[in-house]
Amino acid sequence: MFEKILIANRGEIALRVARACRELGVRTVAVHSTADRDSAVVRFADEAVQIGPPPSRASYLNAAAIVEAARRTGAQAVHPGYGFLSEDVDFADICAENGLVFIGPPPQVMLALGDKAKARDVLGTAGLPLPPGSREPVPSSAHAATVAAEIGYPVIIKAAAGGGGRGMTVVTDEADLTPAYHRTRQTARAVFGDDRVYLERFLTQARHVEVQVLCDGHGNGVHLGTRDCSVQRRHQKLIEEGPAPTLPAAMLDEMAAVALRGALAVGYVGTGTFEFLVDENDQFHFIEINCRIQVEHPVTEMISGVDLVQEQIHIACGTPLRLRQPDIRPRGVAVECRVNAEDPQRGFTPTPGRLDRFEIPGGPFTRVDTHGHTGYVVGPHYDPLLAKVVVWAPDRELALNRMERALSEFDVRGPGVHTTVPFLRRVLDDAMFRKGRLSTGLVGRLLDEPSQTRTA
Repeated sequence: MFEKILIANRGEIALRVARACRELGVRTVAVHSTADRDSAVVRFADEAVQIGPPPSRASYLNAAAIVEAARRTGAQAVHPGYGFLSEDVDFADICAENGLVFIGPPPQVMLALGDKAKARDVLGTAGLPLPPGSREPVPSSAHAATVAAEIGYPVIIKAAAGGGGRGMTVVTDEADLTPAYHRTRQTARAVFGDDRVYLERFLTQARHVEVQVLCDGHGNGVHLGTRDCSVQRRHQKLIEEGPAPTLPAAMLDEMAAVALRGALAVGYVGTGTFEFLVDENDQFHFIEINCRIQVEHPVTEMISGVDLVQEQIHIACGTPLRLRQPDIRPRGVAVECRVNAEDPQRGFTPTPGRLDRFEIPGGPFTRVDTHGHTGYVVGPHYDPLLAKVVVWAPDRELALNRMERALSEFDVRGPGVHTTVPFLRRVLDDAMFRKGRLSTGLVGRLLDEPSQTRTA
């Protein structure tokens, strides 16, 4: 086991990793920008190193500063969390060159799978079912038009280096394709430094379902069941639950088995998430793999009893996987709601500001992963995620009732600060959601309806 791990991230995931390390008896180093000098993880970690000013490019994306902090503090490994450098092949290479273990897949695996277009090609070859689309990036708008004509509209244009729901454009009409193609490439270049894009057929009433896998460096692997992430806005997930409700159990079992076979076929190591779209005929299609811990990993932890972050660390130490598939016995239902500092009434605009009151829910089978506290300042520089509220119950109805109760206890106040809690409660009230009749269009439908959003 490592003696000391540097956590190359911030916010709730940095604190989550630090807690896992403490339970393992591993010392931690928190890196932080000047804006985060008083953050929860800085107070919790054994050591802290300031690495730059607030902008991410100068701090949490500053690979040289992070590696220097690790070397100076004697850390043996780096945990990147999610976002920032978590799927950056160059950063993983730099860590290796400096004698640091990158807690994630090997660079060669990330190189093959972190690129969404390459992953589609590699895993399609490995036998995973793909939605109709291009197997490689499309180099021109004329080529994009040819592909779109072959697969039919609507189509979705995706950044090959994309992630986190960014760099995607849905096109419903041929006349809009060329401007959308160029616009998506510009966005991809600005956000990811890579303007390559590819096309897929857009499934309008699809379910977004994902499979969590764990694989070691010795050829062993397990899947930990499914999560439904269909409740999303502009490809940004708002509510996740596991297992995916109302879908045929045999289909979910097949999806999980296919994901694990694909992971083992490409030599995957670490924790990863295979994402699928399920069409109206209950046919599933692979869309991408996330080579990192997911924001929604607590859902799987609650139903499986497996600490995914600790398993990541054990695997990075070279330890053979301590689990076998018969050991994975998910039970009950878990639901996660992401509480963001955003105003749903103004198009989910971020609302930075000081939190004069920050009271989180408690009670049975209720988990809150957060870095927020009374007095915390939500800054304009980073993702507005404030907290993840996660509940568990023996069945879905009780889980949703428990989540409604938990969200009703959430009390966040501050000048100009709004949260997504009222909108999340509106989703929980929706009759179609309650019946488990989910699709990626659910949030859009609610936003188009006259708002009955709670103001509390």
